[in-house]
Order: sequence, then structure tokens, then C-alpha cells
Amino acid sequence: MAVDRMIISRLQKGTGFEEKPKNIRMLKNYFLTAWRNLIKTKGYSALNISGLAIGMAVALLLGLWVYDQYSYDKFLPDHQRLYVVRRNFNSNGTILNFTSTSLKLANTLRTDIPEIEYVAESEGTNLHVLLYKDKRFYLPGETIGGDFLKMFAYPLVTGDAATALKEPYSIVLTQSTARSFFGADDPIGKMVRIDNQHDLKVTAVLKDLPYNSSLRFDYIIPFAYAAIQKDYAGQGMASSFGNNSFGIFVKLKPGVSYARLEPKLKNIEHTETNNINAMGSEVMLQPFANRHLYGNFVNGKELGGFLDYVHMFTFIGALVLLIACINFINLTTARSEKRAREVGVRKAIGSLRSHLIVQFLAESLLLTFCAAVLALLLAQAALPAFNNLTQSHIRIPVDHLVFWSILLGSVTLTALVAGSRPAFYLSSFQPVKVLKGGVNTGKGGSLSRKILVVTQFSCSIALIISTIIIYRQIEHARNRPTGYDISRLMMTWMNSELDHNYPALKNELLQKGIAVGVSKASGPATDVWSHSDVGWPGKKAGETIEMGTITVSADYLKTVGMSLTDGRDFNPADTLSVIFNETAIRQMRLKQPIGQTVVWDTTRRIVGVAKDALMVSPYSGAEPTQFLFAPSSTSYVMLYRLSPSISTADAVAQLNKLFAKYNPSFPYTYFFADAKYAEKFRLEVLVGKLAGIFAALAIFISCLGLFGLAAYVAEQRTKEIGIRKVLGASIPQVWMLLSRDFIVLVVVSCLIASPIAWYFLQDWLMKYEYRIDIGAGVFLLAGGMALLITILTISFQALKAATANPVNALRSE
Repeated sequence: MAVDRMIISRLQKGTGFEEKPKNIRMLKNYFLTAWRNLIKTKGYSALNISGLAIGMAVALLLGLWVYDQYSYDKFLPDHQRLYVVRRNFNSNGTILNFTSTSLKLANTLRTDIPEIEYVAESEGTNLHVLLYKDKRFYLPGETIGGDFLKMFAYPLVTGDAATALKEPYSIVLTQSTARSFFGADDPIGKMVRIDNQHDLKVTAVLKDLPYNSSLRFDYIIPFAYAAIQKDYAGQGMASSFGNNSFGIFVKLKPGVSYARLEPKLKNIEHTETNNINAMGSEVMLQPFANRHLYGNFVNGKELGGFLDYVHMFTFIGALVLLIACINFINLTTARSEKRAREVGVRKAIGSLRSHLIVQFLAESLLLTFCAAVLALLLAQAALPAFNNLTQSHIRIPVDHLVFWSILLGSVTLTALVAGSRPAFYLSSFQPVKVLKGGVNTGKGGSLSRKILVVTQFSCSIALIISTIIIYRQIEHARNRPTGYDISRLMMTWMNSELDHNYPALKNELLQKGIAVGVSKASGPATDVWSHSDVGWPGKKAGETIEMGTITVSADYLKTVGMSLTDGRDFNPADTLSVIFNETAIRQMRLKQPIGQTVVWDTTRRIVGVAKDALMVSPYSGAEPTQFLFAPSSTSYVMLYRLSPSISTADAVAQLNKLFAKYNPSFPYTYFFADAKYAEKFRLEVLVGKLAGIFAALAIFISCLGLFGLAAYVAEQRTKEIGIRKVLGASIPQVWMLLSRDFIVLVVVSCLIASPIAWYFLQDWLMKYEYRIDIGAGVFLLAGGMALLITILTISFQALKAATANPVNALRSE
């Protein structure tokens, strides 16, 4: 007591007797003291470091993933000058956006717009069989205009970009494809046979495309080759702006901005005044580097797409890191009484408040550094599973100085954010009060801690609610009736050889009982590739319908399992007949559709009305669709339904033999319609899984902090608990004493999180035409889960304190 009085006396006189240390020695002392405190309180240090490490690992993984998504196509030189040509089409006042364009538009851009340096028309990516000697591969390739390699400066291993696609019968291979065919030999000049029809000369070899390229292919074929084989000139495919079946890429000249070019492009198709498709279209350009993130167009404007989910997970990463920082703040300030006398002595002997702030920030920096090291280890361990889940190829770029600079800056910032309140709070203690009898944090410190806990759990509960809503929306769409039968329905891409032998193959499939239905069509059963306008009785001037158009052969409706609500199916004489789905009939306002005529390529008679089927999106209504009976026209897909009497494994074994017999030049490839339909949920399923994982991590981090706070409270009230037990308090009463405040905080968190989550989730659901309603049940479920987890977390410490021997607690009294 004499020493304390002497210190207080000196403090009151405003004098000090500690010599100010040098900067280096001071810093050394700061970190040495920080290390000693870390070792001294191993339990709390472990909780702090673990919580921060998990939060930082989540932020690191999501940060790398977000950077990866933004990096798509940015590796291309002059990517700012590359654009995709798109069309805004006015359909009865609704602006629809398409990437399908015409060859006439490509030629017009090439000849009439001097600001455009290069134009490349594209058929898109298609599968072809490439053959060299005894080596045969079925690979995806791009069919595109001759200037493509001048525009897209993909690095070449060998060959000249200016001439590689000049000749129609040429081919450019990627490095891995060339190696598969030729090994170490020089491929230039060698002949590769395509689809067992024509020989193409290898003119160049590309380096393998990086994973963050939105274009994916193993070879490039000149568009001129496709134009010759499909006789685009003879079919008049370049004669009208209405023949929209192709993609177009353009590269602007240096110094030309799209804003300058836009007025020239907008109405470029309006010269065809007798073409409603052309007159309703406005041409626009989308930056090529935006293709990956921007897929949604509303009223002709880019309004996100996958970018929305990138923003969502950026926010979630920051949220989880914030929760971890709140843990740090709470656990540090809760232990303030343990450091109060230390602060008082330091101030009494002359330490400035600034010195104490630096001391506590140094401790925060040390803890954060330890957490960062652990976070790197956790992130590296989780990376394979994360890449597999997100279908990414990210890695931790430990060989890049920029990464370490960002990481160091992030660690420092996190340390300052997480350690600022403890530093300023602890350094504010008045030494006179502290040394006389400790410090009472009072309601202010307790209130601020409660606010942080509520903030923490509000975020966690909001994530839990989001996860539940996302999964409910997915299941809602999955359980929606599709309108046709996709089970045991198989599809195979057509080619000229298979098309020629189709009648014999169909006959044998049915005779052997492998299939109960076989047909072919211009598109798969799970999508609509082509759209066109039609004329119908009562059509108003300027009125249009973007009608899905599918050409089919006999038995199509039977094979895919569609039913008719009116009329009949096609018969062999129905080459000028059409079947519409219910949505198309409603939009055309036809009361008695059977027998009426419509105009498409020619006048056709309606013979049937098919029940609506969800061929495009399970989240919206069926598209208006017409089925045209055209067995001799080009078909892209063969469809066949397996017999219920044969197992899938046996069927595939027999199908392999039959396709080898009737389609020997091509390997047998197939896909199931139900698997293709399931792919429509891929993005939502990914979002649901990631949201679930991060919600679980957020609640786990919150519970780490709650566990530490419960232990602290139990420690602070040890003597009170002992006295209560001596006076007859039961274990449940002591448990309730220690748990009540935390349960109240979580209930308050539920009340705050629920309306916030409802607001944002309601906005998210609005983009789905077919969606769930958010009822009270989801909030009760999320709140119940949070309460249960909270009770389990704090019960360990509460029961430990409640069952302790009161003699030990009161011994010092």
C-alpha cells in the first residue's frame, strides 16, 4: 500500500521517473510484452486466433475467387477494343436482347463502318471428329471468320496469325491437341481429317488457352469452310438481316470509342423496311471482357448476371471477416479488468496514453499475424475442395509480390480495426481509480459488448435465413412439373453419317426393344435454340412473338413424353403442318386453333396443341413454341427413350454396338435429358452450397466468441455463484443466471436479422417468375437454430460453473 500511495502521489504531482526508451527498444518491448501476454492467456489467445484465422481464410478464398472472375479475358492484348455484336429486339414493347445475328450484318459492318478494324462471324463451338492416321478424337472447336486471330491475339507456338485461317480447308490446333496427334513432330502442313469427310491442313498451333478465357476450344476451323459445306451463299443466308443464326465479334480501330460508334450502329438494319425482324432490331456492342460477368439485359441495358453473385460473395467475405473482428474486440475488452492494474502502473510511472495504444495495437498485430499464418494454411488446405465446388482453378499466388503486399496491408488493416477499440478503451483507464481498487467497466463497456454480439449474431442469422430461402427456391423449381417426361430420355448429337443411317438405326432400336421411342429434332429436349416470328389470324400491325421454333421428325412428341391438349400428332403427310404449345396459342389469342393457318416459311395448318413444357427455364413460364414437321430438314439431335424393361447399363452397352455399326466414323456419345435439365440449377445450387458453408462458418466464429465471453462471465462471477449455491441455488438456476443475457441477445439478433434478410431476399426472388413466398416459418426455423446453437455453446461454461464446488470459490473469503 505504501508503494501504491507513493505512485499516486507522484502521479498527482504530475511527475514521472521512467526514462523514455529509444524507438527500437520500445518496439522490442512492445512485441515482447505482447508475446508474453499471448502465452499467458493461451485459451483466449487460441479463441482469438482461431476466429480471426477462419474469417481471414474465408475472405482470402473469396477474394481470390472474385479476382479470378474479374480476370476473364483480360489477358488478351487490346481487350478493351474487342466487342460482341448483340441485338435489342422490340417485341410488343418488351425489349429482348440476343447474340444471334446475321451474315448480312457482318458484311455490312465490314464494309460500311470504317471505325471497325476487324469483323469475324462465328458459328459457335461445335463437336467434330478429328482423325490423323490411327488417332481419332471427338473435340470441341470454334468455326469463325478468317480475321479471328488478328483480333484475338492468343499466343501462337508456330504459324502466322494473319494467314492461318485464310484458306477454307485449313485448321489451327491448340498445343495440347497438336501434341495428342503428332507428339513432338512439327504439325505444320500435316493433314487432319474432319468428320471423315475432308482433309484440313494444319497452318498454326496456339498455346493452350488459359482457364480464364470465356472462349473454350481445341481447334479453330475457318468460317469459309462451313459456308462451303452448308452452301450459305446458295441458301441466301447473307441476303437478309432476318437470318439471325450467327455470332459476330468486332475489333475497333485504335482511339475509337463505342460512344462515338453507337449512333451509326443502332439503326443499321432498318434499311429493310419490309422486314419486321430487322425493323424491330437495334444493333449494340457488348465489351468482350464483360461476357463472363454480364449475362442479364433488361430493356436493352447490361444489368449484371453472374456479376450479381460475385458482388454477393464479396459482401459475404467481408461480413465473415467483420464477425471475426468483432470476436477479437469482444474477447479483448471483456478481459480488460485483468489488464487494468498493468495500465495503472504504466501510467503512474510515466507512460503516455499513446505508448499504451501502440502497445495494445502491437498485441493486436501479433495476434493478427499469427491468425494470418493459420489462415494461409487453412485456405491452402481448403483450396482443392473449394476449386472443385466452384469449378475454378484459383491458387494462392505466393510467388507474386503484389499478393504479399495486399496480404500485409490487409493484416495491418485488420489488426487496426480489430485492435483499435481495445487499445483506446484500455488506455483510457484512470490510474488513480485502477490502483485504488480496480476498474468498473460499468454499463458503457457492457452495452458496447452487447451491441457487438447482437451485430455479430444478426449477420450470422441473416446468412442462415438466406441459405434456407435459396434451398427452398431450388427445391420449389425442382419439384415443379416439367410438362414432359425427361426420365430415361437420351440424346446424341447428329452428323451426316448418322443422319444417313438414321432410319435403319431407329428401326433396330425399336425392334430389339432397347427404345420405345426414337426421333430427331433441330434442338435438344431441354432447350430452344431457334426463335422466329410468325403470322397468324388476327395479328395486329407491328405485333410480334419471339416464337421458339423446333423442326422435328416422326414420333417426337411420343419420344419426349409431351401430351396434346387439343388436336392430333403429326402423320407422314404433315409436311405443311404445325403444332403449337398452349402459351403460343394464348399469345396468338386463337380460340379454336385446330385447322387455322399461320405463316412462317410458308402457309401451315395447325393440327395440334401441345401441353406446355419447361424446355428453357424451370424458374419461368413455358416459352411460346412451334413444332414443325420436317423429317428431311437438318437435325442436330437424335432423341431416344429407353425401354422400361432394360437396365441403363445394358442399354448403353447395346447402344455402343449399334452406333458403332451405323455411325462408325464417330465415337458414341450421349447425355441424359434429366442430367441436362439438372444443369439449369447449377448456379443456384452453387450459391446455396457456398451460402450454407459460409453461414456455418459465420455462426461457428460467433460461437467461438460466445464461448469465450461465457467463460469470462463465469470467471467474473465465481464468488457470486459460490454464495448462491451455499444459499441453496440449484444447478438450473445457476445455469439460467449465466445464460439468460446471452439468450436475450440472440433473440434480439433474430428480431433485427429477420426484416433485413426478408428485404434483400425478396429482391433476389423477384428475378424468378416462378418463386416461393417467404413465410414466417423460415425466420422461426433460423431463430430456433441460432438459439439452440447458442444454448449448446454457453451451456458448457454455465454447467461447469454451476457444478463447481462453492468451497473453492469462497476459500479466499
